[in-house]
Amino acid sequence: MELRDTIRSFPTSPGVYLMRDTAGTILYVGKARNLRQRVSNYFGNTDGRPQVRFLMARVATIEFTITDTEKEALLLENTLIKQHQPRYNLNLKDDKTFFSLQIDLHKPFPRFQVVRKVSRDGARYFGPYASASAAREVLRQLQRMFPLRHYPLKSCMNRPRPCLYHQIGQCSAPCHKLISAEEYGLLVEGAVLFLEGKSKDLVAGFKTRMKDAAEGMRYEEAARWRDLLRAIDTTLEHQKMVSQGGDSDILGLASNGDSLTVAVLFVRGGNLSGSTALHGSGGLDTADALTAFIQRYYHEERFIPDELLLPLPVEASQALEEWLSELKGRKVRLHQPRRGDKLDLVNLAGRNAQAALLEKTATSRSQDRTLEELQQKLSLPSLPRRIECYDISTLQGRHSVGSGIAFLDGLPDKARYRRYRIRNSQGQDDFGMLQEVFARRFSPERIQQWGLPDLVVVDGGIGQLNSTLAVVTELGLSEQLAVVSLAKSRVKGDGKDIHVERTEERVFLPGRRNPLRLRQDSAPLKLLAAIRDEAHRFAITYHRSLRDRATLRSALRDIPGIGPKLERLLLTQFGSLEGIKNATVEELATVAGVSQELAQQINQQQTQQLISTKDTKFHED
Repeated sequence: MELRDTIRSFPTSPGVYLMRDTAGTILYVGKARNLRQRVSNYFGNTDGRPQVRFLMARVATIEFTITDTEKEALLLENTLIKQHQPRYNLNLKDDKTFFSLQIDLHKPFPRFQVVRKVSRDGARYFGPYASASAAREVLRQLQRMFPLRHYPLKSCMNRPRPCLYHQIGQCSAPCHKLISAEEYGLLVEGAVLFLEGKSKDLVAGFKTRMKDAAEGMRYEEAARWRDLLRAIDTTLEHQKMVSQGGDSDILGLASNGDSLTVAVLFVRGGNLSGSTALHGSGGLDTADALTAFIQRYYHEERFIPDELLLPLPVEASQALEEWLSELKGRKVRLHQPRRGDKLDLVNLAGRNAQAALLEKTATSRSQDRTLEELQQKLSLPSLPRRIECYDISTLQGRHSVGSGIAFLDGLPDKARYRRYRIRNSQGQDDFGMLQEVFARRFSPERIQQWGLPDLVVVDGGIGQLNSTLAVVTELGLSEQLAVVSLAKSRVKGDGKDIHVERTEERVFLPGRRNPLRLRQDSAPLKLLAAIRDEAHRFAITYHRSLRDRATLRSALRDIPGIGPKLERLLLTQFGSLEGIKNATVEELATVAGVSQELAQQINQQQTQQLISTKDTKFHED
């Protein structure tokens, strides 16, 4: 029976379908309101897109799972895509890390903080902002207008006097009871209204309070409200209002047949606060690309606005609204505007998406030319789309680590970055360390999981290359791995000359004694150098974190009465060095085994020593 004939037995109910090749690999996961009708569309002649033809040429079997509702199908589809990452599903890439402002209104004298993730913890979140500097600039504006505290309350209360921010009028010093909880609450309320874009309500309320204070002859209080109003007016002059308040994300799409770009404009409190562009591959059904984007982009750790403005209708709009509303905890609306200012915003998002797609296409073409030239210069059997680089960092054989970084199509692929803590090699044995790293990265399990790169780069000269080739031969990969080494440029002479000269970067190839000299300003050499430098940076960062961690241990254990067990208890209870630093004597004394005298010694005598190092979290392979 042909595959087309099996579709006739598919149910007409909602569900999820999986397309597999002859090896059983999942190529595509989709959802449908009507499974039979949806899957039948793939066998018609109406869709001329090459992606569909390439997919159907490889599909051997199609499976389905029935669900009760379209929303359940949407959730199951999302889970399966995350689990299997099919080749032909929409794959989004966004290099930006977004930041938000968080304030927990349930805490005494709450303050704003810049955070990376949005959690469902009852706090209020505002943003996102495209960079930490953008978020901190908004925070600085807020603190100039609303003098809320800057630091944790416990650390502030340990100070003998209010901090410098109080002296310059940017903190009301609740830690020293210079403002009541009620007055502080009014400042918090004003800051929240400002971020929500309710400036008219905010200004009207402050004017009323200023008038009441003046009529009651509380002139200092009236002056504070006056200064706040001036600061608000000055800030509002520089903001561009694009809607009548509220939080919205405006989506725009652009496609060139092979790839898709989605631009998102962030409107927060009626003001345009930022934007981003995400590039996708796959996405066979253009009509469903928007739905797929919303499913992949929004999740529990991302801010979900009250409204999404869309450039075209989506089939599963009701299911998406229900799902987003559950994530947010209140109603979320999907809307396709037909006219007015909102339609103008959607058109603006579309132009942003088109511009980002053109830029991405031009960049991809330039990267392809660089990779083609690199393949030619290094006589590689295939285009080096995936390049991996490995480096060792050690200090006299102590805290030795290895790093492995990956570049895909000329750009960092940070999901494949790995750190290796050297366990078996002792002393200054770079070859042994490299052998240990390669044995772990190129084990049969890792090769099956990640595959093999098109090119491996090693930092060093002919000696490092020969050492690496010996490792590769021992692993039985000499016919499968292309390996080169890149020697750094160095300063000529003794460094005392006025005019500093440097040697050239040199590339060493297997079986060739003399290095290959690429033009120093050429794109292939710049790419190799960037990959080598990134691997070195990644290794050094990990090496320093281990050294700092060891220094932290020494600092804690230098305090009489603190051993390994008590050290672990302190770090577990307070979470970090900063937590120990900010803890009061009474809080330190609550740790089992810490007496009142020992708590005072930690708090008073060792604080400066403890904070001289960082408490760094890290992950290793």
